[in-house]
Amino acid sequence: MKNKALLLLLSAGLIFGCTNPETVKEPIEPEPKKDTLYLGLIPPTSKSVLFAPGIVSTNSLEINAAFSPTLDEFYFTRQKKGETPQIVGIQFRNGVWEEYLEMPYSGEPFLSADGQKMYLANVYREQTDSGWSEEKSMGEMFAPYEIMRLTASTNNTFFFDERDTIGTIWYSELKEGIRQPPIALAKHINTGTYTAHPFIAPDESYLIWDSNREGGFGDSDLYISFKQEDGSWGEAINMGAEINSDMEDAFGSVTPDGKYFLFHRVKMGETFEDCDANIYWIDAQIIEELRLNQ
Repeated sequence: MKNKALLLLLSAGLIFGCTNPETVKEPIEPEPKKDTLYLGLIPPTSKSVLFAPGIVSTNSLEINAAFSPTLDEFYFTRQKKGETPQIVGIQFRNGVWEEYLEMPYSGEPFLSADGQKMYLANVYREQTDSGWSEEKSMGEMFAPYEIMRLTASTNNTFFFDERDTIGTIWYSELKEGIRQPPIALAKHINTGTYTAHPFIAPDESYLIWDSNREGGFGDSDLYISFKQEDGSWGEAINMGAEINSDMEDAFGSVTPDGKYFLFHRVKMGETFEDCDANIYWIDAQIIEELRLNQ
């Protein structure tokens, strides 16, 4: 895909603080309070704002946001000057949010609906009692595709991209437990250049991706398509000025509770110091507004 966007990928402890009064046989971990969700941040409204400034969004380059289904883990990619990209994990445990994981970047992270798998392009990791497993191949069916991002619906339908100068988004269904060969989405989705980074809604009611198209705001913009009553995908809708800019706006996703939309924005430069890449978020109500206006 786009060479300038690959700077992040190819160049060679955060701390945010019970006891039950009754006598019990085993400790009971308290339910997280509302202010412990989303790294304890004040949620955004209808305006997109920087996500976790000074915690996640720093002077390094940060992209690829992914919350766990239980909202107590958050993963993203960070690249510091002179270092290779790393996938960073932050989790809420014992009343505090803390950075608990760094692992080599091998693909753009996405967590399955049950939180047991982390998809990383052509490989994945599984959740074990001791943490994330070693990488495992997605299998021969996906070997021909140079995947950047693979996401999955609750029904375990895969939507993924293919790295090339144009970009193609594919889907692969699971029927009676058998994985079906990938099929390219229709031309009105796979048009423009650098079409990439799909996010499928858990119920498959909408698809979000980014692409560089005529009529956009400048560089890659985020688009959405809603599933129609006949099962087809509706027109590609630009997600608008609150999300898109004259920079590279990409890698959209919705938090597992459906409340917030996250994406990253990249400003490229001649040198590392001239580059800027950060994660943003906005109230996901914007998706319902776009649905009503389609």
